[in-house]
This record gives sequence, C-alpha cells and structure tokens, in this order.
Amino acid sequence: MIASNDKRIRVVQVVHGLVVGGIESWLVNVLQRIDRDRFQVDFITSRPEPCYYDDEVRALGAQIHFCPSPRKPWIYGPAFRKIIKQGGYSVVHAHVDHYSGFVMRLAKSVGVKTRITHSHSNTTRNQAKAGMFRRIYLGSAKRWIRTSATVGLAVSDVAGASLFPRWGNDDRWDVLHCGINTAGFHHPVDRSALRQHYGISEDAFVFGHIGGFREPKNHRFLVEIAAALKKRDPSIRMLLVGDGPLRPEIEAQVRKAGVEEQVVFTGIVRDVTTVLRGAMDAFVFPSLWEGAPLAVLEAQATGIPTLMSTAVTNEIAHIPSLVQQKSLDDSADDWADALMTMAQRPREFTPAEALARIEASRFNVDNAVRKLEALYAGQ
Repeated sequence: MIASNDKRIRVVQVVHGLVVGGIESWLVNVLQRIDRDRFQVDFITSRPEPCYYDDEVRALGAQIHFCPSPRKPWIYGPAFRKIIKQGGYSVVHAHVDHYSGFVMRLAKSVGVKTRITHSHSNTTRNQAKAGMFRRIYLGSAKRWIRTSATVGLAVSDVAGASLFPRWGNDDRWDVLHCGINTAGFHHPVDRSALRQHYGISEDAFVFGHIGGFREPKNHRFLVEIAAALKKRDPSIRMLLVGDGPLRPEIEAQVRKAGVEEQVVFTGIVRDVTTVLRGAMDAFVFPSLWEGAPLAVLEAQATGIPTLMSTAVTNEIAHIPSLVQQKSLDDSADDWADALMTMAQRPREFTPAEALARIEASRFNVDNAVRKLEALYAGQ
C-alpha cells in the first residue's frame, strides 16, 4: 500500500520483462530523467526470473510487480487489477504490442484515468501471415485499444498504423519519437584498448550491428554479408553486439560459413555508445521489420555511415546523408558491394557535428520525457 501523504502521480509501465532491449533501455533512460519528485514510476512484468535492469530501476526508486500468466487472462486479469488498486496508479502505460488491448481494458475496468498504449514496432508483416485464431485475437486487441485507451503513442508512423485503428484520424493517437540518451557520447573512448579487447587490429575496417539475437534483426543475413565481405577483403570485421535466443544458431552458421575470424560476438555490452564510437567504422542493419530502431540513431550520432534495409522506416534517418537503404531482395553480395563503397567514402561530418545535430533534434530522449510528464499529469 502507498503512504497516504505521497502526492506524487503514480505511473506503472507494463512490459514483458526488464531484459536488455530497445524498449527496456529507453524506459530506464526515461526513469533516470523524469521528475521523480512529481512521479512515482513502477513496472509490471510477467517474467518471474530476475532480469537485467531489475536492480537499476529499483535503485532509481521503482517497484517491480510480477503479474503471472499473460497467456491465461483469467489469472493475469485479477492479479493485474489487484496491483493497480493496491498501488493507487492513475496512469497505466503499456508496451506489450497487441496485448496492450487487454491491459487497457483491465485498466479501464478499475478506473485508471490515463491509459496509454505504446507501439514500438511495425508488425504488419506478421499480422498478414497470421492464422484464423491469431487474426481474431489481433482484431479483438485493436478493438479494446480503440475503446479503452485514452492515449496512443507510436515510435513512428508505420508503427502507429500497424497497431492503432484509424491511425491519422483519431486525435488520441500520436507519434512520440523515443530519442536516445547522448550523455555517453561525450565520454572519451580508448579506441586502441577497445579494439584490442575484441581482438580487432587498429587498421581493420569494422562493420557493426547492435541488436538482440531475435528474428527481426536478421542475423542470418548478416553472416551471409560477412562471408561476402571476406571474399573482397579478409581483414574486414563484423562486430555483433548483443545476445538472445538465436545466438547459438548464428554462431553455428558462422562456423559453417568459415567466417569465425571475421565475425566478433561481444555479448551484452553495458555502454554500446563506447563500442559504436571506438570499434565501428560503419553500421549495418538489415532488419526484417522495425518500429524506429534507436541503434540507427546512435550510429548517426557518432557520424558513421549506416546501411539499413528498406523494411526500416526512413523516419529514423535524421541525417539522411549518413543513411542508405537497400532492399532485402538484393543479395548478400549486393549488400557487401554497397558496404565497400561506404567504407571508401570520405566522412561528411565529424563525430562532434553529427552528435550536435541529434542532440538538437526531436530524437533527444529529453524531449520525449517532457512530453510524457505532460501526458502523465493530464495536460
């Protein structure tokens, strides 16, 4: 139960778990910057095991509530309502894609005033492949969002259109560019030490990727690209930052393709900005689908060029001259040729110039925090 003299606005973020991921990392950045004298921000998760960001958010004053069995709504529903009532939450902010529809319905049923659904990805491709029962669920979820959400946020227009009914024709729905935390970009980086740590020579050209080893990130194609690059220049390296369930499969693919020397796995990195600035010369991002990937923004903030798939919205290309798009219908050899061309092109911006552009843009996380504070306060 909350203290009777606590006048802060009580907000609860609904996530699957505080794992390493774009949504979760962004929410930690929000928690660090939000006015915690005005807002008490907590979390509801459905993962019983400890997660990567648990200790950090608790250190920032947040509580983590476990709500079991999202696949069993008859269990999840009563547990969710109990958490909301006991916590006295006036704002529920859900980041669980279509399941947010059920969350919004539950929040409305217990009288939560501000009910926010947040779309972080363009799931149109998966929706088109859904079977009959899945389509029924998706339709119900969207209907519940329409009837129960008071606010809808999306990281991009394509992410909004994939989740919200009547996107562009409902005043409740709007784009919120999540933005990145640029503080780490101002810290010095020891390039030589960092490359030595990953076993990369100082003069090697490094193409990098940041993302969890999950289906949307398309790591299988990244390995094909690495093999194509090896044929052109064996000294080139592909640095893969992240972890996830598909990593063992990708490691096996690397061995089969004979590119163990070219592909470097870093695992989870606490400060990816350091790796971006100190170890990468260019960024490659062949995702199958995305909302508005923050890693592409971070790459632009370093001033390095990025080659990304046409499946990624160009809304994220704030510095267009640094970002090139290529179809996934093109071969790995085509991608390798494009990357080699990028490698030989002179830098158009210094890192400081690129960073200044991002910091002055709508993609600065502080802008998103100010907008969230206004929404949470009912303004």
